[in-house]
Amino acid sequence: METDHNTHRKKLDRLVGNVLIYNFHTRASVSHSCGSNLQFPSWFKFGAASAAFQVEGAWNVSDKGESKWDRLTHRYPELIADGSNGDDACNSYFLWERDIEMAAELGLQFYRFSISWPRLLPTGFANNISEDGKNYYNNLIDGLLEKGIEPLVTIHHYDTPQRFQDLGGWANPKIADWFAEYARVVYSLYGDRVKTWITINEPFLDCDWYYGQGVLNPVWEDFVGPYICNKNLLLAHAKAYHVYDQEFRYKYNGKVSIANQLVWLLPNSNSTEDLEVTEAARQFLTGRYTHAIFSKEGGWPSVVEETVAKVSKEQGYEESRLPAFTQEEIDLIRGTFDYFALNLYTSRLVRKPRPSENVEKSLFGYIGDLDAVMEMDPNWPFGYSQLLVVYPQGLRDQMLWLKQQYGDIEILITENGYSTGGSELNDDGRVSFIRDHLEQVLLSIEEGVNVTGYTYWALMDNFEWRDGYTSKFGLYEVDFSDANRTRTPRKSAKYYAELIKKRSL
Repeated sequence: METDHNTHRKKLDRLVGNVLIYNFHTRASVSHSCGSNLQFPSWFKFGAASAAFQVEGAWNVSDKGESKWDRLTHRYPELIADGSNGDDACNSYFLWERDIEMAAELGLQFYRFSISWPRLLPTGFANNISEDGKNYYNNLIDGLLEKGIEPLVTIHHYDTPQRFQDLGGWANPKIADWFAEYARVVYSLYGDRVKTWITINEPFLDCDWYYGQGVLNPVWEDFVGPYICNKNLLLAHAKAYHVYDQEFRYKYNGKVSIANQLVWLLPNSNSTEDLEVTEAARQFLTGRYTHAIFSKEGGWPSVVEETVAKVSKEQGYEESRLPAFTQEEIDLIRGTFDYFALNLYTSRLVRKPRPSENVEKSLFGYIGDLDAVMEMDPNWPFGYSQLLVVYPQGLRDQMLWLKQQYGDIEILITENGYSTGGSELNDDGRVSFIRDHLEQVLLSIEEGVNVTGYTYWALMDNFEWRDGYTSKFGLYEVDFSDANRTRTPRKSAKYYAELIKKRSL
């Protein structure tokens, strides 16, 4: 299977114009040389991550507002695997000092966490800043810096204020301005100490899963919503970027980007149609959220524009369901990045549907409007989550594709993780996952990819959205039956700490 995939990639390179040539004989020799030189460069940084709703708990403490995830888990617990919610989660709101200790025990150079929009701005609007929320994040940031750990802060990680969700959430064009105002508050409060920012985490999930497939909050299933959400999120990111660029960069000289959840896609066969549909699928899953920002021309990828317009016409719509960008909007969004924040967990094979095949909607298995099927290679292993099959080379190939598409941009891996189930302190699968993916990172560096850091998801077990607490991604195990939420380092935590200390695999 591996040999076939290598052949497919070489054919794809020829198909898209030999912008980047994969030499697999060279790759083999690189792999061999890498085996004797597993040292990371001195400038490469290691981190771990969490997100506010997943760890903080204290959902109604002080004046905190309600998030869309508070509402969803309280009203529809049946949508969560174990019927749980984030009311208490890891109690990081109260145990933030222990979280910092854990980051220090690992020797992290940075810790990625997110700010809860409704905790900092209880009504969602910037005219009401919570003193309690402001102080909580001040304490967390200052505590990290005292330990020599850089805070990498995500401004929005799924937990939209319910007040705005009631007004349509990311389908309401006004949310771009509301988000920019929120970002301005965050920069003004913490920009003197935070030098690396992520505006929005994983717009693909916020739009395609939430609005398009009815999988997650707000549990809508719609053919128009994902594209409206897509455009509004890009505008929100761009406006937040310009707020920093125009009002704060000259003072603080930080970096701002958006974190994209990417799935590396390989053609299922060496047929021309599978090669072509795979590249189109990459533009639908990745390009819709990156092309407008990172490409030189901006706007939607041409294959997306053409395909959605064609399908919309066939469905009887008077105009394309993909909302057009004005030239002013294209110019506003294009170039709004200082680095590429990459979240990657898994890969998929892509092919054209077979005659009369009924393509089922499924996570990472369906692309709206594109006549394509995504499926797993049965030879790829997986952890507790069977959705997240493991193909480490996908990380390397994804970064090479990004370089091919957008040039020699800096890439920071902001999420990459492996799930286990139940209590499992000797998590050898996670140890192998980290090692195998970091080996691909080293190979990428040798191949000229400008990747500057790696973030493991997650620092500790937490509320994993629709999986609740059944899926464990943490380097630290959390005892959710204990009111103190005792955190215990797994074997992977000790491995990662040693790797960071030696800067070597």
